[in-house]
Amino acid sequence: MGKKYNLLIVDDEEPLRVLLESGLSESEEFSVDVAADGGEAINKVQAKVYDVILLDIRMPRVSGIEVLKFVQEYSPTTQVIILTNYVDVKTAIQTIKLGAYDFLAKPYDIDELFNTIHRAIERKQLFIDNKLMKSELTRKAGSSELIGQAPAFLKLIESATRFAESDSFVLIQGASGTGKELIASLIHRRSPRNNRPFVAVNCASIPDTLLESELFGHEKGAFTNAVATKQGLVEVAHGGTLFLDEVGDISPAIQPKLLRFLETGEFRRVGGTNLLTVDVRVVCATNKDLREEVQAGRFREDLLYRLNVITLRVPPLKERKEDIPVLAEYFLQRKSKTKNAKKLSPAALNALIEYDWPGNVRELEHAIEGAILLSSGDTIEVNDLSMYSHRPERAGVAEGGSPAQGSEQESLEDLEREHIERMLRQHNYSRTKTADALGISKKTLYLKIKRYNLKVED
Repeated sequence: MGKKYNLLIVDDEEPLRVLLESGLSESEEFSVDVAADGGEAINKVQAKVYDVILLDIRMPRVSGIEVLKFVQEYSPTTQVIILTNYVDVKTAIQTIKLGAYDFLAKPYDIDELFNTIHRAIERKQLFIDNKLMKSELTRKAGSSELIGQAPAFLKLIESATRFAESDSFVLIQGASGTGKELIASLIHRRSPRNNRPFVAVNCASIPDTLLESELFGHEKGAFTNAVATKQGLVEVAHGGTLFLDEVGDISPAIQPKLLRFLETGEFRRVGGTNLLTVDVRVVCATNKDLREEVQAGRFREDLLYRLNVITLRVPPLKERKEDIPVLAEYFLQRKSKTKNAKKLSPAALNALIEYDWPGNVRELEHAIEGAILLSSGDTIEVNDLSMYSHRPERAGVAEGGSPAQGSEQESLEDLEREHIERMLRQHNYSRTKTADALGISKKTLYLKIKRYNLKVED
């Protein structure tokens, strides 16, 4: 069974409070807390993330309306169900305009109560899905399926599936473009948390000044332009899985805060003083050797030990070349705009197998997509492939389309240098677009530009 949903009952009438707590606690899907007044409710909301709050309107000192307004600002994904007497129905309807999900009139029908709570939970999940949709679309431009039969790849899938059942931290190591996020997603789907959010954060793409706020949220007025309280992604992921991609790029300033969160589940929003607690399973990925980063003083050793409970290594595409034909066929079918997908000539397929794929599966995907557009017929030839196009005589392509052997064949480094140079020109020297097209990070592209002494126009 998945993680329990957190419920908070807020009512100043003790008999009703006890009755609700008893009825809801019998269900294994709920973890129930109670508050006897509005002030106590606000304190609990500041210390814990709740999925649903059952809130009485009429309470002394701090009213239900005040609690509702606080929840809407402090924890906007939390769904509030108003508890009311029949005489207060008009007021309850007004609370809907203030952001409450629904209202229930006393006395409560237990089936109606459970149904309303379940609908509220579904609404929260929809809210989270919509909140993540934009980043999800930009983040998942590539394939979402795990494809391959290479022994090393199958062993990886078997290990990831086996470890999914636990709540242990997992560190996924592998070069850019190998599919580390797909492995993290597999772990989430096969885990008891699969009905809760999977939230991915690319630590390398978010500036240091914003990463803490993205992860842990911020309070209104915490810094310039912080015009409203914002929940962090660790709150959005409550009950589910938080995937920290490229965790090796997190700055030394944020690493201690991440370590504390991993050890305790507690955090503070930027500009806040209250400790919040969430329950998430953390999966990390990196294309760096974190032990080397520790020796260089760029990564905390204690953080490495915390993350490195279980380690999975994703093999690069050059170590699973037997998967290239099936991956290429998958991308041909997926990227084709017509009913009948184009085919690869034997020479073109051989060229794909022979190439070293520094950008791994992501680069192969882009190469197939480009070849579909460049090829004029139903068959893709060697010259239609981006890493061989426009230079068959230099790439050592002999008559018949097969890569030639001997002194005229260029080295893989020469092929890579020319491929990067051509992709830079095609994308008007935009490093971001070029890195995306190559399936590598901007930092990797920068290092290759330096390595090959490429001239980059600004």
